[in-house]
Amino acid sequence: MSEREVRIEVGEGRSVTALVAEPEKPGDITLLYAPGAGSNVHDAFGKYLCRESAERGVTAVRFQFLYQEVGRRSPDRPDVLEATWRAVVANFAGKRLVVGGRSMGGRIASQVVAGGAEVAGLALFAYPLHPPGKADARRVAHLPQITVPVLFCSGTNDAFGSPEELREAASLAPKSSLHLIQGADHGFAARKASGRTKEDVYAEAFAAFWEWLKAIG
Repeated sequence: MSEREVRIEVGEGRSVTALVAEPEKPGDITLLYAPGAGSNVHDAFGKYLCRESAERGVTAVRFQFLYQEVGRRSPDRPDVLEATWRAVVANFAGKRLVVGGRSMGGRIASQVVAGGAEVAGLALFAYPLHPPGKADARRVAHLPQITVPVLFCSGTNDAFGSPEELREAASLAPKSSLHLIQGADHGFAARKASGRTKEDVYAEAFAAFWEWLKAIG
């Protein structure tokens, strides 16, 4: 496996960084991954997911949003975030695409897929169903419009959505699967008392993703 850096044009003379992990013997799937709001293209889980995927024949691409490109903390406007995702999808047009990300990166991908982006599947890690403590502000209105297979993979201690809330939300998408990681929080960390490391959680999340990916063909 090798990894190379590319620039993806997103309009108005702007571009974002993407890292492409290319397997020695590529299969027919290309994975596109975006990080959460507080991270960037070097997001630890994204790096793990893409490396493991590439080692199994998937071309894996992780990218960052415009605000992350220039080192700002505040996310871009929703329309800019979505436009960035659409530009990345368009850049890899003609490939069999599976898209997603962690937290905000996955949420924006889900909105773009609900809006008609042509992809084969959607993987949502630590989907931010609602802000912590605001269960009445669930981000679910677009989920029934997602007609491709979608994986929700979250921890049972995620403050952005309880297991019960996530089950209810996932049921809104016609072709959904849900995998709950016992004891993991929104950042995919587990309490020390559990005896589990972050690597353990990452490994479980990837295993769930890989089984789902094989199932959707």
